[in-house]
Amino acid sequence: MIEEFKIRLGFENGGSLPVIHISGEITSEAEDEIVQSYESIPSDKKIRVILNFTETSYINSAGIATLISLITKSSESHGKIEFAGLNTHFRKVMDIVGLTDFVLIHDSLDSAISHV
Repeated sequence: MIEEFKIRLGFENGGSLPVIHISGEITSEAEDEIVQSYESIPSDKKIRVILNFTETSYINSAGIATLISLITKSSESHGKIEFAGLNTHFRKVMDIVGLTDFVLIHDSLDSAISHV
């Protein structure tokens, strides 16, 4: 069963910490929405951005390419992307493709928010 892709941008810690909540399947069809969501974050708040994967059901190679693109954009502007809520399978995939060398991974959104 295909789960509809949805994205929602929220702010935590009194509005200072952007969190992009991603649910459903991350494929090439999700790229524009993910990038637009990131781009809509004010520049002064892009220092640290959390991607919440708690409700993500599937990520293919095009989805991974989108994540790499975001990590690159963030790095170029001296910011950091952090991942939260990856299930065991997705965490292993991120490790295999080397993304764990470039992002901090938190077990849950709560642990990401409370991380200093």
